[in-house]
Amino acid sequence: MYIALGLAVIVMLSVIQLPERAFAETSLDVNADAAIVVEVSTGKILYAKNIDTALGIASMTKMMTEYLMFEAIKEKKISWDQEQIISEYVHQVSKDTALSNVGLEVGKPYTIRELYEALAIYSANGATIAIAEAIAGSESKFVKMMNEKAEELGLDNYNFVNSTGLNNQSLLGKHPDGTGPEDESVMSARSTAKLAAQLMKDFPEVLETSSVPTMKFRDLIGEMTNWNKMLPGLDFEYPGVDGLKTGTTDFAGRSFTGTAKRDDMRIITVVMNAKDSDGNSSDKGRFGETRKLMDYAFANFSMKEIFPKNYELKGKKSLPVTKGKEKSVKIHTEQPLQLVIKNGEEKSFNPVFTVDKKKMNKEGVLTAPLKKGEQVGTLGAVQKGNEDDGFLEKGYTQTVKVVTTEKVEKANWFVLMMRGVGGFFSDIWGSATDMVKGWF
Repeated sequence: MYIALGLAVIVMLSVIQLPERAFAETSLDVNADAAIVVEVSTGKILYAKNIDTALGIASMTKMMTEYLMFEAIKEKKISWDQEQIISEYVHQVSKDTALSNVGLEVGKPYTIRELYEALAIYSANGATIAIAEAIAGSESKFVKMMNEKAEELGLDNYNFVNSTGLNNQSLLGKHPDGTGPEDESVMSARSTAKLAAQLMKDFPEVLETSSVPTMKFRDLIGEMTNWNKMLPGLDFEYPGVDGLKTGTTDFAGRSFTGTAKRDDMRIITVVMNAKDSDGNSSDKGRFGETRKLMDYAFANFSMKEIFPKNYELKGKKSLPVTKGKEKSVKIHTEQPLQLVIKNGEEKSFNPVFTVDKKKMNKEGVLTAPLKKGEQVGTLGAVQKGNEDDGFLEKGYTQTVKVVTTEKVEKANWFVLMMRGVGGFFSDIWGSATDMVKGWF
């Protein structure tokens, strides 16, 4: 009987599968070629517009340069106090006042920390190339590292052509090998948000510098003012903003990867080629549209516990077991299932239990012995009647472990033999009963 019960459970589970994610329509209108809002801890997408199309990213490219720099420091390939001698190429780029720069003197040493602060706060292009040269020896080799790291991180729809995000025509004819003279780095909004999330996860110290509104750079007149004007004290100040990277070129328009935290929720926003209400590419546009996204996320979403720890699924509080002292084992969730959802919708979710088929035999039944707390599946949730935008990682479903509540020891040979004998006579009796019924 327990084998039949096990097969029934498997059949039930096979039809309770999470649907393919589809991008939901929303009344939020963002004036940008692409836009996304993501809750960081889960990767849950709260809003999406054209997020898988590769578009110009301009200086948002520098987030990949930052990632490789932090990684090189962690691996002790370079250090914060290491001095980098400025090459003629870096010097020539750095003195171009049409670009975002701090002047760097050829042949003079600057520490990696100085160069990084200029990159993170003022988006200094010469300083960025200097860091690339310090890590890889040349910008050409560094660009290869950038694309390899993007693949390693699982990014899609991207192409890095230099370390800065400038159009290659701004690089004085010395653009990296293998790239064209007018090429520019591109990436999708999804991948841009994914890179930002990975950067903050692996190197959270990035926010210590990206959150600095102004800073002095050596003996230069005046201060570097952060291009992220949503920081405290700047023109478009927004509560909780502490990063991350702007980007502006003619090709990319005005773009911005922002991040902000309120209470226990951190979000990432990306706008690409954002425009203001008059249709102009402007700071009012990129920061105004970012504010719109942040207002929407913080006002409408929060982290909610959908199913508690030790939750027992109705109708599936146990699973059948073969070769055990007991013929079934109780199951429940190991941890609570928490989701980022729209306020007021926490009761609109149904549980979705997915059994671990690797733990089942050919008849679809667990086999003893089983340990207490052994994982036998996962529990997720699907919202009734609604589609949403899914997660940064395509195909990802947020779940918690479903585990056994008790151990099941393997039955000894005598018990198993008697069960087999009992099953044999039970089958004979059932056949005889059916035959007698057939007579009448």
